[in-house]
Order: sequence, then structure tokens, then C-alpha cells
Amino acid sequence: MSVSTAAVDQSVCAPLPVLGRDVTVPLVTGGEVAYAALDYAASAPALQRVWDDVAAYAPYYGSVHRGAGYLSQLSTDLFENARRTVAEFLDCRDGDQVVFTRSTTDSLNLLAAALPADCRVFVFETEHHASLLPWKNAQVTYLDAPRTPDEAVATLERALADRDPYGPALVCVTGASNVTGELWPVRELAAAAHAHGARIVLDAAQLAPHHPVSVRELDVDWVAFSGHKLYAPFGSGVLAGRADWLREAEPYLAGGGASRKVSRREDGGVDVEWHESAARHEAGSPNVIGAYAIASACKALTDAGFDSLVARERYLIEKVRAGLAEVPEVRVLSLFGDDAPRVGVISFVVDGWNSSHFAAALSAEYGIGVRDGLFCAHPLVRTLLGSDPQTQGECGAPEAAPGEKSLNAIRVSFGAGTPDEHVERFLTAVRELVRDGARWNYRTEDGRCVPDTSA
Repeated sequence: MSVSTAAVDQSVCAPLPVLGRDVTVPLVTGGEVAYAALDYAASAPALQRVWDDVAAYAPYYGSVHRGAGYLSQLSTDLFENARRTVAEFLDCRDGDQVVFTRSTTDSLNLLAAALPADCRVFVFETEHHASLLPWKNAQVTYLDAPRTPDEAVATLERALADRDPYGPALVCVTGASNVTGELWPVRELAAAAHAHGARIVLDAAQLAPHHPVSVRELDVDWVAFSGHKLYAPFGSGVLAGRADWLREAEPYLAGGGASRKVSRREDGGVDVEWHESAARHEAGSPNVIGAYAIASACKALTDAGFDSLVARERYLIEKVRAGLAEVPEVRVLSLFGDDAPRVGVISFVVDGWNSSHFAAALSAEYGIGVRDGLFCAHPLVRTLLGSDPQTQGECGAPEAAPGEKSLNAIRVSFGAGTPDEHVERFLTAVRELVRDGARWNYRTEDGRCVPDTSA
């Protein structure tokens, strides 16, 4: 790896202020400790700047697009300016549309609903379920997990070359794995897709919070991401990219805002003229605060400087990986190998431990929040664990008692708001749990491992 674990210049790369940084949580062993949020891959804490921007706007909240009042006009301007801010953040092309959605999952389902007839979809088994599952109305080719970036490109090229008859096609690929954190060769995959007449959509849910994403440079047709992973609150997302398939598709939701003109016919029916802009797929009253929060997060990350953010995150990645490597019982999961570039997402298993038990002990005894399970990427985690593809598993912890083997892993993830102390506490906790075991008894309750407080 190319980045030293030596301390970086904290004046340049200090953690960004986030909500919850002063929250304390009780320990089952007694006392309280500042909560160490190391589950950024699920939901990153909101940036303080984003929250402050939302709070400043809240008194001026009004309905958008159709209101004549001052607050409605102000909110409309804010909503549409948020659209422009996101387009700038993603370096969109002229003519690209930015559609506000509820999440990455919602964005990809919207695109799935907009596919032209007889479209074929190509997706690697390594994808998050948000990318793996929406294509129910298309003919889908699932591609095996590659073991190198070059193999990923070659696998896609073979699959696209074999498609017959020729017709519309879409490739869906992640930018950074939500399981291993590894970066995928998006630009090369886009070139392969376009060489074979296919389009490509990038799931940037894990990439956009950690690295700049340029639609132009990556040459992708669409990008999808979620606000709650980009240091904004829950409930907002984005689908940005080429307008033609979106413009030609039936509206994702039918209702006010999506319709330009509705009139009765002489036979008693209704004729509808739909918008051709992004509004076509934004029926109903939009999540103005959510859109504004995403735009605020985009500005905050841009102002902080991705070069500094990436440098500090690489330092944290090196620190975590070096610390885990010192514990022989820990096995870090990877597709592309130790030297693959990655974001701050690391999954691992611990010999002799049920992963749910380990995660529960990190929380209850050390005040550390991580994720355990299959991370809504069941085929990938099963491949990495070498398990039977038919074995049952869940996004959360399976019903396995402490000490029993479980089909799941532990994921630690971090980002722009993570202080060194959280990482150091995590590594200390891993070493102590492996060496000494848990200090408390645990039991399974509603499918999760929890401290046993019955004694």
C-alpha cells in the first residue's frame, strides 16, 4: 500500500464536524463512553453544516412550483438550485437530468421502470441488492464475481459480445463495494459497455461520499446515490444522467407535478400530457428539505476538498488494516487483493466468533457501532466466505447463538467525520476481545445477539 500509517497533517485533514460526535452511550459493564460511529456504509452521520443549513431554511418552508406566495417562490428557487448544485457536483453533461428520489434503491427502480422494451441488463453478482434486484421486467444476465479489475472488464466484454439479438442494453455496476470498499474500474467498464452499444448506470452510494464522481470523466450514462450516505439526513436520493430514456418512459408515479396538462375527453375519459423534464418522475409534493440537504452536503464536501478528505481516509484505512493484520484470528474479506484501492469500508470475520456476537460485544462493552450480517449483498458475501450459495442468510444477523458459526461478517466503515480515537478504540477492542473474550454473557433475541441482563 502506498500511504504511510504515519500521522497526517491534521490542520489540513481534520475530521469534519458531524452530528452525534458528543453523544455518550451506556456500557453494559458500567459507565458511559462517547459513541464511536463506525457504520458509515449504512448511514453516515449528517454533517453539522448540513444540519445548520436545513435549520436555517426550516422557517421559510413552503410548497414548491405552484405557489404564488413568497415562501413558495423561495422554496421553489431553493429546490431548483439544489438540482443545479447536484449537477455541478457530479459534473453532469449539458442536457442531463437530475431527478430527486428517496434513495439509491428508489433511483435504480426508477431507471428500471424507464428501460425501453426488450432491454437486456448485465449486472455482477457482487452488487448491493439495490442494484441486483430492480430489473424484474428485463432479461437479466448475472455475471460471476471477478477477482481482478481486469477480469471484471473482460467478463463484461464477453457477456456483451454474446448477446443476440442486438438491442438496447444496460450495465449496472457499483463504484465502491459496500462489503469490501474496493473501487471498481468504472471508466473501463463504461468504455466496454459503449463499445458494444450498451449504456451503463453507476451505483455511487458508497463512492460519492468518499471520492469525486464525474459523469463526464467516467463516461457513465447515469449515476445513483443516497443522501443518507453523503452526510445528509434520511429520505432523499438522486438519479442523474441522460434524459432520453427517462423522457420517453411512463412517469414513475402518476399525479400532480408530473402532469403538464390534464383534460376530459368527450367519451368521458382523461387525456394527460406529461412533463418531459425531471418533474416527469417527481409526482407529488417533493422532499424539498431532503433535496436541499443533499445540495448542502455536496457543497460541504467540495469546499472541504476531496484531495484532503481522500488523503485522511487513506490514512485511516491503512491504520485499520494494519491493526487487523496484527490479529491472526481476523480475516479481512477482499475480491481484488490487499493492494486494491478502496474507500473506508472493511469487512472481516474472526475465527472462533459468531460475527453477531462480536459486533454486540463491540457495542455493549466498548460503545462502538459496526454492522454485522450479509450487508444486503448476499451473493457477494457468500462468495467471499466460500459458503454454499443456497444457505439461508439475512441482511441482519442470522439466528445463531454466541459461539456458534454464523453465515455473516463484521463491517467497519468510516469517513469524513471519523476521529482517530474511534479507530484506535476499535482496534484495541478487537485485540482485547480476541485475546480475552467478552466480559459479558450474551443471548439471541429476535434474531440479534444482545447482552443478557436477566442475571
